[in-house]
Amino acid sequence: MKLIIAYIQPHKLEEVKQELAKAEVAKMSVTNSLGCGAQQGYHESYRGVEFDVNLLKKVRLEIAVSQPYVEKTIDAIIKGAKTGEIGDGKIFILPLEDCIRVRTGERGREAIG
Repeated sequence: MKLIIAYIQPHKLEEVKQELAKAEVAKMSVTNSLGCGAQQGYHESYRGVEFDVNLLKKVRLEIAVSQPYVEKTIDAIIKGAKTGEIGDGKIFILPLEDCIRVRTGERGREAIG
């Protein structure tokens, strides 16, 4: 089992969700986040005051999958999020020691679904 964490552009969320649905991956958690990376933000002026905006809006996806779905999930995220520009995002893959479905007590692969 793996936990896949992806940071993507907010406007690409619907496309990523569509690609994940095609890959038969439907269970995910989505969170709005702020971050900076290679984009390094931008410089802005508001009412004569200049400032740097270096924390940009991103969307964080967390998806727990069993081993057969790892590559399909990664490929779907890339296909939906990629523009070829700096700031497309990052994907992190972490080992998932266990998963427990609260309602039934199921563990492991059965709990992920």
